[in-house]
Amino acid sequence: MNRSSILMSSPRSGQNMRSDVHRTATTSGAAASRRLIALFVWLLALVGNSSQVSAQTWPARPITIVVPFSAGTTSDVVGRALAEHVSKAIGQPIIVDNRGGAGGNLGASTVARAAPDGYTLLLATTGQAATNQLMYKNPGFEPARDFSDIVLVGKSPVIIVAGANGPVKSLKQLIEYAKVNPDKLTAGFPGNGTLGHITGKLLQDRAQIKFGEVQYRGSVGIITDLLGGHVDLGMDSMAAYVANVQDGKLRALGIASKGRFAGLPDVPTVSEGGLLDFEASVWYAVLAPAGTPPEIVKKLNAATNDFLHAGQTKELFEKLGIEAAGGTPEDLKAFIDTEVKKWAPIIKSANISF
Repeated sequence: MNRSSILMSSPRSGQNMRSDVHRTATTSGAAASRRLIALFVWLLALVGNSSQVSAQTWPARPITIVVPFSAGTTSDVVGRALAEHVSKAIGQPIIVDNRGGAGGNLGASTVARAAPDGYTLLLATTGQAATNQLMYKNPGFEPARDFSDIVLVGKSPVIIVAGANGPVKSLKQLIEYAKVNPDKLTAGFPGNGTLGHITGKLLQDRAQIKFGEVQYRGSVGIITDLLGGHVDLGMDSMAAYVANVQDGKLRALGIASKGRFAGLPDVPTVSEGGLLDFEASVWYAVLAPAGTPPEIVKKLNAATNDFLHAGQTKELFEKLGIEAAGGTPEDLKAFIDTEVKKWAPIIKSANISF
C-alpha cells in the first residue's frame, strides 16, 4: 500500500479505533453499573437479613428504659414495676435510667437518637408523647417521626381538689362561686404547661370562669398550701392526692375521667358535676426509637399487656390513682393523635410556650 493510500485510510481507521474505544468504555461502564446495582441489592438483603436475625434473637442483652423524670416520681414507680415484670417475661434485665429535665424532653430526645434495636425504650407521659411539641419551640424530637408506638400503660385522671375547710364543697358550687367572685379563688398547679395547668385552662374555658393561678414545682407544694389554706384549689394528676382525700384532709370536687375511680367511689366525675365529656389524664406509654422491628414491638406490647393484667399491678395502680389501659400499638397511635388535637387549641389560646 502506498503512502497516499495510508494517508487516505488513516482518518477512517482512527474513527473505527475511537468507536471501538467508546464501545469498550460504554460496555465497561454498563458492567460497572450492573455490578454496583448488584452490590446495592446484596447490601439491602444483608441489612434486611441482619434485622430479621436481630429481631429473632432479641433480647440478647440487658435493655434500658428511660424514665424522663427523677427517682421517686410516679413515672419512676411505674417504670420500675414495669421493668421488673417485663424483664422476667423476656429473660433479660431491664435497667431504669432516670433522665429528668425540660419537662421530660431531655430523656425523650435521648431515646429518639438511640438505635432502633429494641434495647432502648422510653416510658413517656402525656408531655413527651403529645403536648410538649405544642409548647416547646425545640423539644429535640418529633413524636410521630422519632418514635415507634408500643402500648398505652395507664391513665392518671386529673383531680380537682379543695381544702377541707374551704369555701366550695362541690364542682357545681365552685363554678357558681367563681362566676360571682371572679379571680377571688386561687388554684395551684404543678408547673407551667403541665397537664394540671392546661386542665385548669380547659376548666376555665368550658365553665366560663376565671381564677388566680399559682405554679409549683410538682405536687408537694400544692398539697402543703391546700392543707394550710394558702390556696383554694388544686388541679393535678390524682396519684399524689388519693391518700389525703381518703383521710378527709382534702376535699375532691371532681375527677376528670369517664367513670368514677374505684379508690374514691364517692367522688363524682367532672361530667357528673355539669361539664359533660370533660376528660383529662396524665398518661403513661411505652415508646421505642422509630424503625424498631415490628417483631420486637409485638413482643414488648405482649409483655406490657401481661404486666397490666397482673394482680400486683392492679393493686399498685389503685394506690397511685392510675387506670390500667393496654391495647395495640395502633390503639396508642390513635389515642395520641386524639390528645394532640384536643389540647392544641387550649395551649394556643393560653399562649403557653417555652
